[in-house]
Amino acid sequence: MKTFFRASVPVMLSYVLVITQVGAQESPAKDMMTFARPIEALDNVWIEELTMLEVRDALKEGKTTALILTGGIEENGPYLTTGKHNHVLAVMGDAIARRLGNALVAPIVTIEPGNPERAGTPGGIRLSQETFQAVLRDMATSLKTQGFKDIFLIGDSGGNQRGMAAVAEELSKAWVGQGIVIAHIPEYYNYDDVVEYQKDVLGIDEDPRLEGLHDDYYITSIIMNDNPQHVRLQQRIAADKASINSINLLPVDKTLEHGRRLIEFRTDVTVAAILAAIAASDR
Repeated sequence: MKTFFRASVPVMLSYVLVITQVGAQESPAKDMMTFARPIEALDNVWIEELTMLEVRDALKEGKTTALILTGGIEENGPYLTTGKHNHVLAVMGDAIARRLGNALVAPIVTIEPGNPERAGTPGGIRLSQETFQAVLRDMATSLKTQGFKDIFLIGDSGGNQRGMAAVAEELSKAWVGQGIVIAHIPEYYNYDDVVEYQKDVLGIDEDPRLEGLHDDYYITSIIMNDNPQHVRLQQRIAADKASINSINLLPVDKTLEHGRRLIEFRTDVTVAAILAAIAASDR
């Protein structure tokens, strides 16, 4: 039995190879750049959740703005997941792209820059600054090559801002005369304005330093619009810990509404900054 099996393997492989080659000759691969989309496109702004044909057709329809979002994996206190910034971006990226109307969102860069050898906090992961910037550079170049004309870098973590600004400046100079706008949007990360809006408009006067946690009401309320489990809401309710910086998260509907209004405010600020960057460009 063993002898038969060993002798048959080359024959079987040759047979499969011949059939595969014949099949390949009879059915050449279709050119997806000209292939007609056979089904209706999904209403979605996230490149990774679209088919290649949906991205292709979105570009043809004028959706030539791309957002590159950077988050992080880090310590965020006892209630928020390590992916806090990425959860915020899941909500904000969608809102910003839809408000612009002609934008798609690249996959979130979920790891922030830092010294990997000092990433000792459990769950904290870092990329070197060189690697972080290389990732941004390659993502932006890929998007440009595909036909995106306006590329914006937006970061939800303070440690990301310097690297994004450096890459945007570098590529802006390298792409002069090519009709491309690439810019870092620091206005997105202006949390002082968010705290002021929360106080003056929503009537919530929060001291983010009160409990000494890497957590805030405005962050929590935004994340809850993505998934309340990311802030461990049910477990906090059960433990009588459903508050942050002395601000109650209950009733839940109230906190969700505050989060929606904060999302709208941050979207307004970010979209205005993006449009200003386009208007100020000299392409």
